[in-house]
Amino acid sequence: MRHVSKIGIMVFAVAVVAAAIAAGCASAPLRTEASTSGIRAAEEAGAAKVPQASLHLQLAKEELELAKGLAAKGEKEKAASMLLRAEADAELAVALSRGDAEKSEARAAVERVRQLRQDNP
Repeated sequence: MRHVSKIGIMVFAVAVVAAAIAAGCASAPLRTEASTSGIRAAEEAGAAKVPQASLHLQLAKEELELAKGLAAKGEKEKAASMLLRAEADAELAVALSRGDAEKSEARAAVERVRQLRQDNP
């Protein structure tokens, strides 16, 4: 009889620990740092001035807000997925901004070369 009681107590203890872990995971705050820093990086890279980059920057901001709303409703998996989308769009906005800046620099360099060729026949 005592043997059954010990097993019952152990099962109960495991169930309590599992419930505590599950509750801890469910109430864990949404980690938005990567999305937020990606959005900030896109803004600093000048994404607002590049049409395609601006679109992805706006998407990232909207997805971040959606993720926060989903997390508030308790939909953690959907919120985490939306955060990944926000991070991806922010990174794409940065890449598009940098690509546009590099194209502008290349055009300016080509123009300088043309000007030098005209000045020095």
